[in-house]
Amino acid sequence: MATAKKKEWTEGRRRAFITSVLRGGYRRWPPKYECLKASFTGKKINPASKRMSAHYKCKKCKGDFPTSQVQVDHIKPIVDPKIGFTNFEDFAQNLFCPIENLQVLCKECHNKKTSKENEARKKYDNSKKNNKD
Repeated sequence: MATAKKKEWTEGRRRAFITSVLRGGYRRWPPKYECLKASFTGKKINPASKRMSAHYKCKKCKGDFPTSQVQVDHIKPIVDPKIGFTNFEDFAQNLFCPIENLQVLCKECHNKKTSKENEARKKYDNSKKNNKD
């Protein structure tokens, strides 16, 4: 029987694995749920499902949205777009932050904020590449 060749993990794969494990733990982070609770507006009929659902107020657009349409966002990004990934200690410190750095955003507002951060990250990465040349 032939044995499969064992592949070594790249640094990128290792980092992605560890950050994924940390993000999994964040799902149970108490300040995240305190933040959700603070923006709770009541149980109402979800227009999409026609069922009762908890609703939350978006910090940005002030709209009222069911649970499935909101996300808890880090006000200060976990990874600073202008610096990039530094180390796992900084990553964990920023991920498991106090409630003061968390806000509830609807998916649309969260996607817009994330897009801006990703654009800033791309600009930073491109400037870093150009400085190496």
